[in-house]
Amino acid sequence: MKMKSSATLLTLALFVAACAPATPIEPTPDVNAIRTSAAYTVVAELTLTAALFTPTAMPPTETFTPEPPTETATEAFTTDPTQAALGTPAALCDNLSFDPASVDVTIPDGTPMTANQEFVKTWKIKNIGNCTWGEGYGLVYAYGERMSGEPVKLTAAVLPGQEVDVTVNFKAPGKIGEYTSAWQMGNASGITFGKALFVKIIVQ
Repeated sequence: MKMKSSATLLTLALFVAACAPATPIEPTPDVNAIRTSAAYTVVAELTLTAALFTPTAMPPTETFTPEPPTETATEAFTTDPTQAALGTPAALCDNLSFDPASVDVTIPDGTPMTANQEFVKTWKIKNIGNCTWGEGYGLVYAYGERMSGEPVKLTAAVLPGQEVDVTVNFKAPGKIGEYTSAWQMGNASGITFGKALFVKIIVQ
């Protein structure tokens, strides 16, 4: 009878052992705790992302505003008191013209010369400006072969609309060839104006 009970208990123990799970049973996870942890993680990531992409305020830059240009007064070169009072521009004050048919009073273009020959060239010109040609006005060298020519001042005033003869003393070069010298009228301030006057000779 005792042996039968022992056998029964052994059989029952083996049955219980066979029905027990092979691995330990894990506790059921807390769903609310998982949700809370995930929420904290999302908030932390959003805060870090916002910090990375938040623009940094730049210091204000100064705006350069150009100053308006200052006006420069234009001085009119004139020796005529009336025109100076009126403020006549230099371009209207001093000007000249000439008739191509009568400008060469002496020594027409192409006049033959000998080497080192001295000669006097005279041109006829007209004052077509608004200012009187007064003291300090005269002919000055412009370009070309100078041929020993020197500037010449006017000896009398030339009114607007009036004609005048202007003369320069020259000396032909010592070598054979064709030579041209250009001269212009200048005012008392040393400013030249009008068309150039030419003398052209041929040294033979």
